[in-house]
Amino acid sequence: MKKQDVPQDLSALGKITKEVCYATDETGKYTTQLSDGWDVKITALDKAWEDIDDRINIAKQKVLNREASPLLFFMEKGLMDVKLLAEYTGFWQWQVKRHLKPEAFKNLSEKKLQKYAGVFNVSVTDLQNMNFNDA
Repeated sequence: MKKQDVPQDLSALGKITKEVCYATDETGKYTTQLSDGWDVKITALDKAWEDIDDRINIAKQKVLNREASPLLFFMEKGLMDVKLLAEYTGFWQWQVKRHLKPEAFKNLSEKKLQKYAGVFNVSVTDLQNMNFNDA
């Protein structure tokens, strides 16, 4: 791709950062060129975020229906899986899976709730009530 053909389709990330692309200059040598974004990439990222929002909403509904504990909601919100949450908390994966069940979650000690709340950067009360800050 020639330097002047590097896409400059402004995306949400284009306001924050630019992407480095390799392109050829007038002499045919490879050089770097900054790009604000590319339509195809923007569409793919938007679709991925829509999917993530859907997963968060499904998790929230499962918690409200008492099919899962609030941990599921915060895991989806934080783009985590059981393995990652286990690594952050120091719990075994089987323990995290168990804590995803509402019955087990409601019996967690204050110390364990504090660990989870610390990972999600919320208070224990917010963790139990699915309150979060988007800041």
